Amino acid sequence: MLRTRRTAILLAVLGTLLSLFSFPAQAGEPPRNEEISFPSGAKTLHGSIVGPPPDGTRRPAMVLVHGSGRVTREKVRREAEAFAAQGVVTLIYDKDLSAYSTVSRDFSALADDAAAALAYLRTRPEADPARTGLWGLSEGAWVAPLAATRSDPAFLVVVGGNGVSPVRAQSWSYRRWLGHQGVTADSVLDLVSVKGTKIATAAGLFPEADYDPVPSLRQLRMPVLGIWGGKDNQSPPGEATAIYADALVANPSYTMRVFPEAHHSLIRTTTGFDRLDALEPGYPELVGSWVHGLAEGAPPSTSDTPPVQAEPAAPLSPPAWWESLWVQGIALLALVVAFAAYPLTARPRREGLAAARWTSATGLLAVTGLLVFLGTVVTSNGQEVGPVVLGRPLLWLVTQLLAVGALVSAGFTAAAWRRSGASRIRLGLVLGGAVLLIPWGLFWGLLLP
Repeated sequence: MLRTRRTAILLAVLGTLLSLFSFPAQAGEPPRNEEISFPSGAKTLHGSIVGPPPDGTRRPAMVLVHGSGRVTREKVRREAEAFAAQGVVTLIYDKDLSAYSTVSRDFSALADDAAAALAYLRTRPEADPARTGLWGLSEGAWVAPLAATRSDPAFLVVVGGNGVSPVRAQSWSYRRWLGHQGVTADSVLDLVSVKGTKIATAAGLFPEADYDPVPSLRQLRMPVLGIWGGKDNQSPPGEATAIYADALVANPSYTMRVFPEAHHSLIRTTTGFDRLDALEPGYPELVGSWVHGLAEGAPPSTSDTPPVQAEPAAPLSPPAWWESLWVQGIALLALVVAFAAYPLTARPRREGLAAARWTSATGLLAVTGLLVFLGTVVTSNGQEVGPVVLGRPLLWLVTQLLAVGALVSAGFTAAAWRRSGASRIRLGLVLGGAVLLIPWGLFWGLLLP
């Protein structure tokens, strides 16, 4: 009898102790996954509900708005399962790609899709509609605040959010990645981060380039959790935290948190330029505890110290007339015509014309090299520029040598032009290309150290 009573007392004490701790999901228990679809305007989007195994309880929930790229729900499934382990239900969905590409996207349309997902999630039996919000990552951190102004979520979480425009963030990221690869020549850094970025923007290669996130942030009046990685080299994290805090000053509840050793997407990293296959420790737990804590009321506003940036994200000035797409396009066409015309019309083995052939060949190769280099930078986001020699990519160094070679051989061509007779027009065209190459090459940095 005494033993039974002691056992009962011990069990009661143990139960009391366990009740002091909250375990959102049982360890090792896989999250529930349910395929769903929901309307957004005239279209139907497809996704999944990811959350703890159902137990009849309505839980806090959030829609996950993914980052850039033509991605599906799988891109954020790791985050969804991590949040499910914290007792938070999530909706992940396939991005509508009908009007989304490298050169075309509409943040407003993406925000409408996120708002539609939020409206659907509120109707789900496992979600508490009064505790259902939005989460946005990277590009999604531009989209989610815009969606929040249209859908009145219970809260908003942004991860790796930008306080500056997409083109300004990209320009900054180019410099960070080029510097990491050993590029130190100012002419190359300026070529990529300023001149090349301006031309690419004018050509429509940076959709939503000048989008300003601040007006949407200033409208928010719900609890906001902003999270940044201190080793973010895709978006300027120091400026972002400061801009967010300033834009949210009228919001009664915002929380700005920094994980000093984390990457842009709050994944683990060693240098900030590599990605390890794991979320930053403590990140899912922070989101889970913050979301659950809202049940007791919105917390007072707090901010971590902004992370130190190696350099500021400098704004890009409006392009001057000579930087315009039309002027540069006409100059490029003129160079190609001038250098290509000679080999297409000159007679082979004509005495004294070898210099003209060299001018034509090196000039064409220099123009081509510049286009190939810029294309390599844009397609890799500046993250893969190849071997670096003397503080500049090898491809760019070779292109510079070709440009110098074109001008040197043009000097010999000029001597041949004075005694060329019938070939004077063709040689004059080549020399005209060489003359144009001087200001064009100076502008693009081909002739700069």
